Amino acid sequence: MMAAEARDLALVAHHDLGGVGNGGEGLVLQVRPDGRRIFYIAHESAPLAVSILDVTDPRQPELLAQLPVEHPRVRGNSLAVVDNLLLVARQVAQAGEQPAGLWLYDVSDPAAPRALSFFDTSGGLSRGVHFVWCVDGKYAHLSTGAPDFVPTYPPDDQFYMIVDIQDPEHPREVGRWWLPGTRQGDDAPPITPRRRPRDNGARLHNANVLPARPDRAYLGYIDGGVIVLDISDPTAPRMVGRLVYPDDLPGYAHTATPLPNRNLLVVAEESVVPACQDAPKLVRLVDLADETQPRFRSAFPQPANRDELCRRGGRFGAHNVHEIMPLPGCGVSEHFVVGTFFAGGVRLYDIRDADHPEEIAYYIPEAPPDSPMGAIQLNDVYVDERGLIYTVDRHTGGLYILEYTGPVTLDWRSGAAA
Repeated sequence: MMAAEARDLALVAHHDLGGVGNGGEGLVLQVRPDGRRIFYIAHESAPLAVSILDVTDPRQPELLAQLPVEHPRVRGNSLAVVDNLLLVARQVAQAGEQPAGLWLYDVSDPAAPRALSFFDTSGGLSRGVHFVWCVDGKYAHLSTGAPDFVPTYPPDDQFYMIVDIQDPEHPREVGRWWLPGTRQGDDAPPITPRRRPRDNGARLHNANVLPARPDRAYLGYIDGGVIVLDISDPTAPRMVGRLVYPDDLPGYAHTATPLPNRNLLVVAEESVVPACQDAPKLVRLVDLADETQPRFRSAFPQPANRDELCRRGGRFGAHNVHEIMPLPGCGVSEHFVVGTFFAGGVRLYDIRDADHPEEIAYYIPEAPPDSPMGAIQLNDVYVDERGLIYTVDRHTGGLYILEYTGPVTLDWRSGAAA
């Protein structure tokens, strides 16, 4: 067992991903008809795009396959898996480089993925696809650039695109939307960049669409705020509501995932510079009782040792939260939230009282011996229906599998709490 700081979370297993431990922002569990449980991990950067592991026995994860990126200036930071279809983003370091877009693979045999097609979004000022969401096998929801999209400001280069993948060998765009003012030639005035230690632009980071509400897309639009779209006509998405961050908050709406039965969104604001220079970056609950006027409901509490975590090295602050995917094996809860906080590890919250979220557990692995930051930098998190927590380090640490050991009874199958 690795030494770690923990409260009511315990390490089940650790895997270094073949010595390439830089986990990205795509984690998905696939439950196969024979009962095997296959876990897919996107990588933060080269040399790999994807690692695929058998986690049927979570105490002994087994590496099955790894997919490389094409060259060091390409990243495959995001992925999705539906049935036997794997979708993997490709984003390049600079517009004009190749490949920029989305790979589609057949993973009927997860140890031997077979490429089916490449959806190309390269050209012009496009860096390709940063994020992909797909849970219905019908549409992929992308954060991407495109050759015909010229942003008002360079950081505004990725927008929302809907791609039909029903024929996975011939994916095709069916619709797109961008925040008015972020494209040159828009009638709307440009979005004024926020002044912070680092400018990140008004562009899409993530989109969540649930089959129970297929007419809505929930977007984290970084400096564009939080956005609700009507996608009942996927060829013509339209904005329903938008929450703009006030000037006194640092912003950066990174991940927005809905809790539809409670009219809430969980929104994580990414920390993007070291040593808390852009603090506070928090997880917040957004009230959608009136989806035309989303409003902040509450903020998750910060750790008591926040100042010390800021000094550990690298980033500390919010990044990702477990996103509810209506797929076999995915944990579903509208009462508990798990998030990653870089040097702050992975943290579990009770949100049954939406006005007063409470931290009930955390786990901070020790810094991997070869970490360039000198501290753990947990990047993304996934919870299965048994309550096992899977989380990855951004740099070298690889995969950590955790279990909750505290006094609260958590039911990740229904969202109920006993």
